[in-house]
Amino acid sequence: MARHAREAEGSGSLLGWFVRTLAICVALVLLLRFFVIGVYYVPSGSMLDTIQIGDLVLGEKVTLAFRDPEPGDIVTFESPLTPGETLVKRVVAVGGQTVELVDGRVVVDGRVLEEPYVGDAPTESLSDLAGSAGITYPYTVPEGSVWVMGDNRTNSKDSRYFGPVSVDDVTSRAILIYWPLSDAGPL
Repeated sequence: MARHAREAEGSGSLLGWFVRTLAICVALVLLLRFFVIGVYYVPSGSMLDTIQIGDLVLGEKVTLAFRDPEPGDIVTFESPLTPGETLVKRVVAVGGQTVELVDGRVVVDGRVLEEPYVGDAPTESLSDLAGSAGITYPYTVPEGSVWVMGDNRTNSKDSRYFGPVSVDDVTSRAILIYWPLSDAGPL
């Protein structure tokens, strides 16, 4: 009888160990998912050729706890146009900087930006489009905000359309494309 009780006790402790280990793993995954890493699907071509339609992007949240987004960062944020939708765009300017559009080029604080990821398409104002925020240039980005633009300037509703994005609304800094494998790599 004692031997049978020990065997039952052993299998119970194995099951208990498995349940505890599984619970710890689930808790770690949830902590990572909500506080460290974000996973995002890119449904549009607003970031072509940097990010392709259908790419899965990994964003990290930790650096945003220590510093605001900087020009050149690719960030995720909730769409000001469609609640619940996450957008992915590049930070072009930060609070206090002045953005202008001159001869199809982006000028920040009097300097023409070198943007090899944009291609040859000119950057135009979107203020004339119905529903836009009616941004006029030069435009000074308010403190605590960022000016974001898609790399595919001819196919991106961005700060030119909806205005600056609050730093508080930025959810992550995109760091890599992980799927499909043919597009995988750092951003």
